[in-house]
Amino acid sequence: MNQVTPRPRVLLCATTTGYQTRAFDEAASRLGVDLVLATDRCDRLDDPWRDRAIPVRFHDEAVSTASVLRALQGTRLDGVLAVGDRPVVLAALVAEARRLSWHSVAGARASRDKRRFRACQGEAGLAAPWSTTVPAGQVTLPAGVSYPCVVKPLVLSGSRGVIRANDAAELGAALARVGALLSAPDVRELRDEAADTIQVEGYVTGDEFAVEGLMDRGRLHVLAIFDKPDPLTGPYFEETVYLTPTARTRAQALAIIPAVTRTAHAAGLWHGPVHAECRVSMADVVVLEVAARPIGGLCARALAFDGPRGDRVPLEQVLLAQAAEIGPPCWRLSRAAAGVMMVPIPRSGLLRGVTGEDDARAVPLVTEVTVTAKVDQRLVALPEGASYLGFIFAEGDDDRAVLAALRAAHARLVFQIDPVIDVRASCG
Repeated sequence: MNQVTPRPRVLLCATTTGYQTRAFDEAASRLGVDLVLATDRCDRLDDPWRDRAIPVRFHDEAVSTASVLRALQGTRLDGVLAVGDRPVVLAALVAEARRLSWHSVAGARASRDKRRFRACQGEAGLAAPWSTTVPAGQVTLPAGVSYPCVVKPLVLSGSRGVIRANDAAELGAALARVGALLSAPDVRELRDEAADTIQVEGYVTGDEFAVEGLMDRGRLHVLAIFDKPDPLTGPYFEETVYLTPTARTRAQALAIIPAVTRTAHAAGLWHGPVHAECRVSMADVVVLEVAARPIGGLCARALAFDGPRGDRVPLEQVLLAQAAEIGPPCWRLSRAAAGVMMVPIPRSGLLRGVTGEDDARAVPLVTEVTVTAKVDQRLVALPEGASYLGFIFAEGDDDRAVLAALRAAHARLVFQIDPVIDVRASCG
């Protein structure tokens, strides 16, 4: 009697607001993997998202870990993954309890806490900016600060709350602004103790790059190095274009890859996806962060890999295959050049309409234009904001042509943004 081989099962820890969950579900179907979700969904309603997810609260790690282990008790589990910064610790705790290969718990914690991460770099003797922390709301400036410096919350991501200060006056204003951001309701809802602390660190000069990779039991496999062609010099650090590969990424790869590898080891990141940000000046590489997760949001659509049957394999399928230990790895990008533009919010206000989407899609080399902001949505620009207007994707044989296509498509989009009227102020 033939024995049926059980399907691999992978746990995906994610927020309910994440863009990538559906992409992982589709990848699981293609691979024949059972995907189990653990999300911060409501635990009082009967499966409100119709995804059979295990309800968790990322701020309550002990209870959430126990809930996941109880739900999976007596069942097979082959691997874990996490999408977004907050879920990575839960994934590490479950992996540790089930003795699965993944990042260490300490590494997951360091990857989402800037103070812990800088401490790991310092202990390993790695290049890093000087840093100090102050309580949110502190009015006195920290001692020993040199300029320019950068103010950033310990826990927020996506350049939210990151501000450059060139002198004491700007530092005081930046600390006050970030302190106000950390008291916002959506931040307080995180229930994260680190949200009460602000980090001040040295400004690092140089070109900025992002690295998308997979740690495979300590060895880094680089999936892509992204060039960031728009200068990120402040006062805010809104990321717009990711482009790969470029002449700059090829030239810097020999310095970037070992620097990211050493930093991942120092932080305790051992097995699973990593997303790193670094600055390169001449041959000097300073790793700003290494996260225990893949690239966020819809940006993952910029990456596709050559599959074993000549097909295009999305990033989520590569990650699931590693977690479930299925088949040969797919490392090679399927196109000569690819890029994504995260459409920035030019000013805060109410979105009243969008035109030019079809014209933007008609630009040669553009493969997708997706406006994620909704009409009548209140938009918040950086440094307080946490989202984009949408995403533009392009592919081609030359990185310069891809970049030109992204810019041309963006120029054809017109967003009508009305100012928000403070009724209380006007009624005096």
